[in-house]
Amino acid sequence: MSEHFDAIVIGTGQGGAPLAVKLAQSGRKTAVIERHLFGGTCVNVGCTPTKTYVASARAAHVARHAGDMGVIVEGPVSVDMARIKARKDEVIAGSRNGVEKWLRNTPNVTVFKGHGRFTAAHSIYIDGHDGQPHDLDADAIFINTGTRAIVPQVEGIERISYHTNSTMLELTELPEHLVIVGASYVALEFAQMFRRFGSRVTVLVRGERLLAREDRDVAAQIQKVLSREGVEFRFGTEMSRVEPAANGVRIALGDEFITASHLLCAIGRTPNTDDIGLEHAGIVPNRLGLINTDGQLRTKVDGIWALGDVNGRGAFTHTSYNDYEVIASNVVDGEARNVDGRIMCYAVFVDPPFARVGMSEDDVRKTGRPALIATLPMSRVGRARERGETDGFMKVLVDAASNKILGAAIVGIEGDEAIHTFIDIMTADAPYTTLQRAMHIHPTVSELIPTLLGNLKPLT
Repeated sequence: MSEHFDAIVIGTGQGGAPLAVKLAQSGRKTAVIERHLFGGTCVNVGCTPTKTYVASARAAHVARHAGDMGVIVEGPVSVDMARIKARKDEVIAGSRNGVEKWLRNTPNVTVFKGHGRFTAAHSIYIDGHDGQPHDLDADAIFINTGTRAIVPQVEGIERISYHTNSTMLELTELPEHLVIVGASYVALEFAQMFRRFGSRVTVLVRGERLLAREDRDVAAQIQKVLSREGVEFRFGTEMSRVEPAANGVRIALGDEFITASHLLCAIGRTPNTDDIGLEHAGIVPNRLGLINTDGQLRTKVDGIWALGDVNGRGAFTHTSYNDYEVIASNVVDGEARNVDGRIMCYAVFVDPPFARVGMSEDDVRKTGRPALIATLPMSRVGRARERGETDGFMKVLVDAASNKILGAAIVGIEGDEAIHTFIDIMTADAPYTTLQRAMHIHPTVSELIPTLLGNLKPLT
């Protein structure tokens, strides 16, 4: 006998958990299904744990360079991976347990632990972790099943011990030589943090440069910083075969072999849509396994929505949370919100960080539209000089006709915070002069943004 609910939320990531609570608070009888860990990718294997590692790695880096600031640290600086992991575990446990407690203590929410699969458009079967199966049905179903790391399909991969971003966070001993396959955001964050911990790190890059989606000057700046810290890059390189070695793994790069103690695969992520019975719901994912939606995040099947990483509209915690806000506004509050017009923004948490909003320089050039551009080195920023961290630059693109900001990028100290000045003015759809004429606090990174805007010149 199926149990009826007004709404079912599959997954408790950054969009799913608050949506379940919002639906329940509106008086809807709501079921929420979690297959594994409450809180989803961000809390358990993404943002939260990796940023604790980034913080530990930065502490080690700062300690090693304390003498540059007149601070004496006696003896070599080393790390204790077991303690780093323990700190990470403590931080994420608080977040994970908080999400579960929040859901279980919310009136009108029933939590089911298990793997939910569609059996019809509005019916779900749960292979319960309690040993009891459950059949549910609902008028509204919200899919928030997230993504997982892609494992490269190369010869011998099934015979070796390799790592993804998830399993790397479980190590209690420092890798002697970490080889990373991939050159995008996750790969570079892990490369820098483990190099700062003390590992030898080699990054295998299939193409000719890092961060293929970003402007070349951005990629070059990040490569410069990581190379200076000792990260090795191998460009135009691809694994052709892997095999076990005495102390790790032997990797074939064409006719050449290298040996690593640890191998991290960081070539991208794939949506968790292959085992949730979408075919029974009448939903056909696209070639990437993503669920297509309209601007209100509705699928082609009436009464089913997709939010978070599975809808291909941004694979970030903040886009997932914004998905929740849009759905909640439309479904619960009776508003008419849409994600089609939101401005994409994100950061890469290497040190110094890289942050971007809107269009890149390459994007603008491809449109052929008249535009203005300005750049400013971080060495002009007082905060950067005072901290002794002058790597990087700011860049902004402006539409020449409307004076509206098209996009901006910051590679540099506190760039992940300063970028919000651009995000806010772009969201307000105001001309760049509004930001240029604002008074900013000294000494900060943001105070140089009006100076940057004063340097605008035609993009040629």
